[in-house]
Amino acid sequence: MTDVLDLFTRGRLFRESGDPATAARLLAEAAVLAPERAVLTELALAQFQSAALGPAERTARRLLDMDPSDGYAHLLLGRALSRANRHREALPHLRMAAAMDPSPELDSLVADAESRAGSVH
Repeated sequence: MTDVLDLFTRGRLFRESGDPATAARLLAEAAVLAPERAVLTELALAQFQSAALGPAERTARRLLDMDPSDGYAHLLLGRALSRANRHREALPHLRMAAAMDPSPELDSLVADAESRAGSVH
């Protein structure tokens, strides 16, 4: 049996070294064996970084199903939706992430999505 910790560690190392596609493959295996928050978060990030936006969206939504107050999952979902040119759908998630962890970077992401969605508030 494949060790979840080994898959998780290798996946994280591949993602951090610039190979998010390989990371996503390893982390997807880990998520099947142990669909826990840490594994799913790394998986969603690897999927986003490898431009697998549909899978990143689905994984981020799984994270939010597990914990609707997960600000980082809101950020991942918002960024995936925004990168897929679904800015209007991204806005609530980006706004939630910015409210949970205020920063100029998140404010900038929100402003950009608002501008692209054509709904500046």
